[in-house]
Amino acid sequence: MLYLNLTSPRKLIVACLLCVISLSAFGQEKIKTIGNKPRTGSSNTTFDAVKGKLVGIEMNAGKKQVQLLKLSFHTSNRSSDSIWFKVNVYQMAGKYPNDVNLVKDEVKGVIKKYSTEGHQLTTVDLSPYNIKVAGDIVVAIEFLETRNGSNIGFACGILNGGTFHRDSEAEGWKKIPVVGVDFSVQVKTLAK
Repeated sequence: MLYLNLTSPRKLIVACLLCVISLSAFGQEKIKTIGNKPRTGSSNTTFDAVKGKLVGIEMNAGKKQVQLLKLSFHTSNRSSDSIWFKVNVYQMAGKYPNDVNLVKDEVKGVIKKYSTEGHQLTTVDLSPYNIKVAGDIVVAIEFLETRNGSNIGFACGILNGGTFHRDSEAEGWKKIPVVGVDFSVQVKTLAK
């Protein structure tokens, strides 16, 4: 049995504060980032913006359920127009993602038009949509319009899991095994 000498008011207050701090740490939700490391360098892989085309990567969300908070990636848009996309999330089914989008709402984002600054950071706030996942998932963007000659360059890394892409709903998923676009997602571990 633990015996504490709490005869003075100061010791009692300190002991109470320590109890409150330690108990509040147990119920805290933890925020972490999953996916690939963000890069802004010159290496990239390009995709044309074609309506319905998907580009994404596999991420491990962990065994416990998490809520997706924010998607981030760097691009170099060579088009003179901004390009709209929506965010899709799929559970992995073996070597490829399944076809069921876990995002029930249309979560839109935009890749800004050409900039002389090079790679631009694109972020999408996912927190209002309450997207909850666990295990291996694919987070992808789906282009909402066709922009001829868009040739969007995504910042990427070598040997980091590869990139999944699907040119249309009629076609199956394909994987570029060596080069992975640098999508990262901030997630919040949900309390029990």
